[in-house]
Amino acid sequence: MKKKLELSIHGKKVKITPTTIIVHLIAVLIGVIWILPVIGIVMVAIRPMSEVLHGWWNFEEFHLTFDNFTEALTSPTTMLSVGLLNSFIVASLATLLPIFVAAMAAYSFARFSFKMKTYLFILIVVLMAFPQQMVAIPIFQIMIHLGLIDTYLGLILLHTAWGLPWIILFLRNFFLTLPVEVEEAARVDGASDFQIFTRIVLPMSLPALLSVATLQFTWVWNDFFFALLILYSSDKLVAIQRLVWMKGKYHTPWGMLSAGAISVMAVPIIIYAVLQKYYVKGMVGWVGKG
Repeated sequence: MKKKLELSIHGKKVKITPTTIIVHLIAVLIGVIWILPVIGIVMVAIRPMSEVLHGWWNFEEFHLTFDNFTEALTSPTTMLSVGLLNSFIVASLATLLPIFVAAMAAYSFARFSFKMKTYLFILIVVLMAFPQQMVAIPIFQIMIHLGLIDTYLGLILLHTAWGLPWIILFLRNFFLTLPVEVEEAARVDGASDFQIFTRIVLPMSLPALLSVATLQFTWVWNDFFFALLILYSSDKLVAIQRLVWMKGKYHTPWGMLSAGAISVMAVPIIIYAVLQKYYVKGMVGWVGKG
């Protein structure tokens, strides 16, 4: 017979079984294993290299320093600060543009009937399955013919096209959860479809739009493959590309490299932390209706 322990939390009785305890312990263990490498990177970034040569877990000496961050951001050979600015420009525009286009397409799929609607939607879903490497050569050739190689515009348009399928699917599912009665009432009052979309649907869909913005921004910010495919000039390289420059031919400055990695991953983490409330609400649109 299984033993059960009852605890009172906020006036509610919660039953705790040995199975529950084991599951939670396993979850905590997995979490600790998952976070250990991150802790190691932080320790290497904020301590002198002489203190971490024999392992970052060695705390016989501990001197906090931010010299690694200063060197990573201002070093003339890497200039990560310039890369962060370049990444922000590309990621911001490559987030706003596909959301604007995909929102209109998703609303059409959610509310209107037209020929080939089902087949077009299936095509959009299928496009999500293509890996980047499969289309690298055709994309490169197209960009050369359009004169968009080594330009921010080329990279922004590429990320926009790549993000459209999943954003359309996401927003279409969210739009299906919105009450149609509100739109019908506005239409009776003389509102056009465009006015309904911009003044009613979009404000009601703010959580979903912010969720999409968070995911798309993070994807573009962390993407290395498309950036490597399009950008070549040293002054145009984004942050994720400049991290590679920090690894020398004969020597790797691990402290500076760790500081640079933390600087790069801090931006999407901050954005997620700020928009977390809306992100959780917007995820309902992904699973609400198929």
